[in-house]
Amino acid sequence: MSGLAALGGLAAGAPVRPARAQGARVVVVGGGFGGVTAARALHGAGLAVTLVEPAETYVACPFSNEVIAGLRPMSAQVFGYEGVRRAGIALARTAAVAVDGGARRLRLADGGSLDYDRLVLSPGIALRFDALPRYDEAAAEAMPHAWKAGAQTERLAAQLAAMPDGGTVVLSVPGNPYRCPPGPYERASLIAHVLKTRKPRSKLIVLDAKDTFSKQRLFEAAWKALYPDHLEYVPLAGGGQVTSVDPATLTVATDFAAYKAAVACIIPPQRAAPIAAAAGVADRTGWCPIDPVTFESRLVPGIHVVGDAAIAGAMPKSAFAANAQAKACADAVAALLADRPPTPPKLINTCYSLVAPGYGISVAGVYHPANGVLADVEGAGGTSPLDAPARVRQEEATYAEDWYRTITGAVFG
Repeated sequence: MSGLAALGGLAAGAPVRPARAQGARVVVVGGGFGGVTAARALHGAGLAVTLVEPAETYVACPFSNEVIAGLRPMSAQVFGYEGVRRAGIALARTAAVAVDGGARRLRLADGGSLDYDRLVLSPGIALRFDALPRYDEAAAEAMPHAWKAGAQTERLAAQLAAMPDGGTVVLSVPGNPYRCPPGPYERASLIAHVLKTRKPRSKLIVLDAKDTFSKQRLFEAAWKALYPDHLEYVPLAGGGQVTSVDPATLTVATDFAAYKAAVACIIPPQRAAPIAAAAGVADRTGWCPIDPVTFESRLVPGIHVVGDAAIAGAMPKSAFAANAQAKACADAVAALLADRPPTPPKLINTCYSLVAPGYGISVAGVYHPANGVLADVEGAGGTSPLDAPARVRQEEATYAEDWYRTITGAVFG
């Protein structure tokens, strides 16, 4: 499937404007792929929309693993909100801190508030610094997670570049769920590429808190072919779950061994960003249960959740998924405000990964509401062929670039 074809609804025609909803107020929280997409779609439906986002720029996570490997400049990951303003969408440059679901009012960090008829949350993730002994925000300076793109990405890239040849890199991967299921394994691949090409006496050890992962057969086949001397993968069954870290000595411990690293990347467990709990839409898992047709919270009426924060059933947490969910959610919000029944969506997700420059692999899925969740459409989707020739791998790498260029242009341009 090509990157451009898989984008599905990015270039959809203008929606029908619901006459009865013209006076409705919709607030969207979060200026990432999900939030900006939702704001654009709602604005296009003729609704009064305010996007709440405190940051001056958005730093994209897709392709940030290439920045870590020195294959891409950080500037290619940074996007402003000028396009949002040009579209005529109101932008509140502050953070959302609390929600009164009964009064339908959002409280802001600057002391103000916004009343809403419908609220869409696309806040992304928070890293659980309480989940792994001795791994807190201070420890992340020595042992970067780089799971929120930006300064942490640059820190890990600098550590990797400065590491003497012969050093050991340790990468810790959490259990499910977390943002971008294949992301740690793409990162492992590209770090191994750096070691193979620039620090050939060095080695990467991947410590995983699970035994299976997205695109596993494709990644493992590539590792065997490309990085047999530079990448060691330790699954849960082999003692891969990290139990503690020591940032002072860069030591990563499991129940069976202690690994002394020259560079340590610790990806901790995650949950929905704090506004989700403040709004009452996160359950005990830390994530947000939603109705699969409307993305409305199952806990607080009038609030919808899209993107990484949502419990989206079989649909993974990815930028592609957030974009697709946001468009479906916007359609549902417009319908609800016009007293029309929402149309059950059919959603697509495609996730590309690079295992080396010019070597791409992908997984695609199609999802629909079934039995109260977003479920796989049987027989749809799939992964790249396991035995594909180099030409196909190169094409997939090109599709990935096409996808990134197209989606960032549509969302932020």
